Amino acid sequence: MIKIAQIGVGYWGPNLLRNLASSSRCSLTHVAEKSADRRTFVSSSYPAIKIVNDSAEIFASPEVDAVVISTPAHSHHALAMAALSAGKHILVEKPMATSVTEVEEIGRLAAEKGLVAMVGHTFLFNPAVRYLKQLMDSGDLGEIRYIYSQRLNLGRIRSDVDALWNLAPHDISIIQYLLDNRAPLAIRRTGMDFVQKGIDDVVFLNIEYPGKVLAHVHVSWLDPHKVRSLTVVGSKKMAIYDDMAEHKIAVYDKGIDPKAVLGQSMDYDQVQPPSFVHRSGDIHCPAIVWKEPLKAEIDHFFDCIEGGVTCLTGPAHAREVVRILASAKTD
Repeated sequence: MIKIAQIGVGYWGPNLLRNLASSSRCSLTHVAEKSADRRTFVSSSYPAIKIVNDSAEIFASPEVDAVVISTPAHSHHALAMAALSAGKHILVEKPMATSVTEVEEIGRLAAEKGLVAMVGHTFLFNPAVRYLKQLMDSGDLGEIRYIYSQRLNLGRIRSDVDALWNLAPHDISIIQYLLDNRAPLAIRRTGMDFVQKGIDDVVFLNIEYPGKVLAHVHVSWLDPHKVRSLTVVGSKKMAIYDDMAEHKIAVYDKGIDPKAVLGQSMDYDQVQPPSFVHRSGDIHCPAIVWKEPLKAEIDHFFDCIEGGVTCLTGPAHAREVVRILASAKTD
């Protein structure tokens, strides 16, 4: 059984803690947390876990095989490097680090040590996203033309990162996964800071990929509605992944096709201007067997440690997500 520790029990930390504590594949031995209030929460909910306020004690412990890091983004690189240097596998909450150089350093050290370094892009373990990926790979949607996502809500406003770095890693990781991690040709961002100077509350990110594929990411924590959706438009069909809906995936048999025109030579001549026909068929909402994505993510982490499974969200994937975030040019 894998002996594991967690550093940080803030906003997302309790979800990680719950899954680690209930897993039959690991033994949660330590939790490091600087906040006295959060340490009290952990001790009252999980009295058997050893609670410390300094992560160095976890790195020094021979009882710990792996570390889950759930702290503010600016601390990820230092904690990840310290954990790897101490011989611990790591699962780091998104983003893995705040620069491409830092992610590459983490990847190199993990490779040198023969350790697993994984970033917590949880949506890649969502059954609906997995279904969407299979749908695209099967060719059922045809040639992919463009993808756009919206991740909107009113609050929670951050001061350490802007809306792009807080919210967009989810959507960028999904888009990269759907497009087989292809490298973008161009990245543009437009954002605005309304509440705190220098921290964009809303960002529109446009990405151009090879093969005439466009992606658009809209993130905001100043929107009146909570929206979590991603649309894929193909030449044959279109699909919507809506995380807030009862049916997470809807496939639309819709499109615009060239209209064949019979010419004098009894063949279908090309006419100028061309004619088109609108196609509108059935809407299919597939039944998807649900499994908590975070549990699936943690199980994948254990599979990588125990069975040598290639990590879906390792340093290579993490680097591309951070590269897109960091290299987005302001319009």
